[in-house]
Amino acid sequence: MPEHAPVLFIHGLWLHATSWNPWIDHFTAAGYVASAPGWPGDPDTVLEARAHPEAIADHGIDDVVAHYADIIKGLPTKPILIGHSFGGMIAQRLLGEDLAAAAVAIDAAQIKGVLPLPLSALRATLPVFKNPANRRRAVSLTAEQFRFAFGNAIASEESDELFERWAIPAPGKPLFEAAAANFNPHSPAKVDTDNAGRGPLLLIMGGQDHTVPEAVTKATLKQYRHSAATTDLLEFSDRAHSLTIDRGWPEIADTCLSWLKEQGL
Repeated sequence: MPEHAPVLFIHGLWLHATSWNPWIDHFTAAGYVASAPGWPGDPDTVLEARAHPEAIADHGIDDVVAHYADIIKGLPTKPILIGHSFGGMIAQRLLGEDLAAAAVAIDAAQIKGVLPLPLSALRATLPVFKNPANRRRAVSLTAEQFRFAFGNAIASEESDELFERWAIPAPGKPLFEAAAANFNPHSPAKVDTDNAGRGPLLLIMGGQDHTVPEAVTKATLKQYRHSAATTDLLEFSDRAHSLTIDRGWPEIADTCLSWLKEQGL
């Protein structure tokens, strides 16, 4: 039997699943069986995703959760989930539904019950919200918009390089669903935060993140206050939303590995 549970990496909006490839190699070297399946409709490559945004469009949070739940059913044991941004929200939902052994949510999109809505988060998502029709479309960022939303804590040259390498169109639907979550009792952004029997959860936040500011992650932590299950929070004060893909990603990956070791995973 493998020593560790398998690891599934879950990307967020505007990044292709292959952006996790360095992490897969890193976790494989640490003894894990790791993979990063894309969202439903995601083409296999960045270039294909840019050429066919319609394949990505109109997939909501429930679609993505069901997609990963099906993948998990095919695994020999419950996986460890590591998600970034909306992938972090998806990981929390799956963990709350007892489909994972543990989860790491990195700069995770806000779940239902989280109230802070900082101005920088509004600006980062404005390319989607400026047109209500974008709910059923896939929306691309410009390099400048990517720099504000992801690369504000790194050199502009590195941000532009990451944009060229990994950025893809993103479905607008999850953002509209998250924005309306606190007005919808059946919101797909609702997570079972009271589940005391779930596996451990680590929330990681970047102190310079424009897209998911630290106030959002701290408010997310409070949502788990009624659960006796392990819920930890770590902050990287000088990092922003690009922390999983910029040149500092090994520090974040090693932090995840150390935390999993602490949990006996």
